[in-house]
Amino acid sequence: MENVPSSAKKKSPASRSVSGVLLAWYDRHARELPWRVGPKARKSGERPDPYAVWLSEIMLQQTTVATVAPRYAEFLARWPDVKAMAAAPLDDILGQWAGLGYYARARNLHKCAVVVAEEHDGVFPDTEEHLRALPGIGAYTAAAIAAIAFDRRAIVIDGNIERVVSRLYEIATPLPAAKEEIKVRLEEIWPAKRSGDFAQGLIDLGAGICRPKAPMCLLCPVSENCAAQKASRQENFPVKVARKAKPTRVGAVFALTNAKGEMLFERRPEKGLLGGMLGLPGTEWKENLNGDVFESAPAKAKWQKTGEATHTFTHFHLTLDVYAGAAPKGFRRSTDQQWIRPDEARLPTVMKKAVKAVEKG
Repeated sequence: MENVPSSAKKKSPASRSVSGVLLAWYDRHARELPWRVGPKARKSGERPDPYAVWLSEIMLQQTTVATVAPRYAEFLARWPDVKAMAAAPLDDILGQWAGLGYYARARNLHKCAVVVAEEHDGVFPDTEEHLRALPGIGAYTAAAIAAIAFDRRAIVIDGNIERVVSRLYEIATPLPAAKEEIKVRLEEIWPAKRSGDFAQGLIDLGAGICRPKAPMCLLCPVSENCAAQKASRQENFPVKVARKAKPTRVGAVFALTNAKGEMLFERRPEKGLLGGMLGLPGTEWKENLNGDVFESAPAKAKWQKTGEATHTFTHFHLTLDVYAGAAPKGFRRSTDQQWIRPDEARLPTVMKKAVKAVEKG
């Protein structure tokens, strides 16, 4: 461990006992999740479906369990296996994904399904290396699938696990630089068997007990091993570099309606934010709205401002001025536009907000 930071060279606090204690706790307290095969079921011989594990892991990226659970059930009901998803049109996947955010995940979900169906005969690879070769699968997701679906000894590190390990060993290195050190510590305690259960146990511990604020240390199965808890410094870990304030961008969107009560939507470019999703026509999103915004309108109509739509993305805040107008006589839509009733359009959240601003106005 020549290049391991000094704090990782401290003697492990009873490392060997951590995995056994955590697995025993997980056996008693594992969360019941729709995509999970719990410890009791696993002991009876049931094994996770790699497709279900993959689908849930992609959906859970940057999205909460509470949000994902009902949407996961909808996806699984509509596309019960990877071949069914691969055969579906991309537009159907994008429409079903609407509201979940980070829309590149939906495009990669479809790409990955096609590759697994066509190049692997519908069977997911069972190693981290081969999983990482699939579209949309990075280091964390490959490790999670390998561990949970195939019980490979793959080191899984998400935000919950980072927090647990940072406190357990009082890791002073700020994130994200601490990731290497966290992995070294996990290598020390990761069991050779029940890798998937251990990963899920750590995640459950971080989600329910070793919380960012007010951790429930009295209920923690590894509190006796926790260096931060012994020093009463739990909430000081993990150490994070102060975040820069998010910038704000502005833009304008135009809700054009026809005599049938339909609204004009267009498909956004494949590349970029909200790629491939439906949205209202409008301007680019910039620091300032310079020039005549109506040059970006889909038609020469009597536009009236009905309100604003605000939304926060990962890297910036957005404020959209929302304009509404009736389609002029003789208007013809372009090939990438379509008339849809607003209540039937599968829209990303920011566009739902814009439509609501029209309805309220």
